[in-house]
Amino acid sequence: MSLIKTKTKGSLIVISGPSGVGKDTIVNEYTKTHKDSWVSVSMTSRPIRDGEEDGKNYYYVSKKEFEEKIEEGFFLEYAKYVNNYYGTPKKYINEKLDKGIDVFLVIEIQGAMQIKELIPEAIFIFLFPPSLDELKKRLKNRGTDSEEKINQRFLTAYKEMNEVTKYNYVVVNDEINNTIKKIEAILISEKCRCDRIEEVVLNTPEDYIHEIMLGDKEMLNKEIKIDEDM
Repeated sequence: MSLIKTKTKGSLIVISGPSGVGKDTIVNEYTKTHKDSWVSVSMTSRPIRDGEEDGKNYYYVSKKEFEEKIEEGFFLEYAKYVNNYYGTPKKYINEKLDKGIDVFLVIEIQGAMQIKELIPEAIFIFLFPPSLDELKKRLKNRGTDSEEKINQRFLTAYKEMNEVTKYNYVVVNDEINNTIKKIEAILISEKCRCDRIEEVVLNTPEDYIHEIMLGDKEMLNKEIKIDEDM
């Protein structure tokens, strides 16, 4: 019989980091091997890129449509980043958490801070690049942005990395498998937190002794003195 009953609700994990750090890659790889996890698909007003799929990478809408959804209260959080909107639809998130599924949100810092106000018990992880040189290289290798856009993203990234202290954890994304192992370790430790305990089954020394005796016939007929200060 387990002495501790923990809460079965899933964890909400917020992943942020500068553009090009590999947020989507890490989360997608993690959820491939962890079936009790799910990635919330965000909505954006930015144009779809080559190789992306509507409903898989993002839900793609026009700026006007996005602003209409803001007015409707459609989003858990939203933010404007490099002149494009990004937001998290409320739909499905609570449903997944209630089923014990861990939900990942890959969002910008502005949106993450909105989540922190609403759901402070969420787990906030900031991904760092191994170096600024490597980050610039990754942005260029995307092949999706102009030089001007890359420079804009790089300058924004530099500012964003100064916000890391607002997060619970920082993970350097130097190699995919190493990064995933670090995130695994974080989530395992989070599930062992005392505030996730729903109930301690045995509350008194008498209960404890009773449980032990039931499993040990030699002890059943022995008189046992219980220390009241135990």
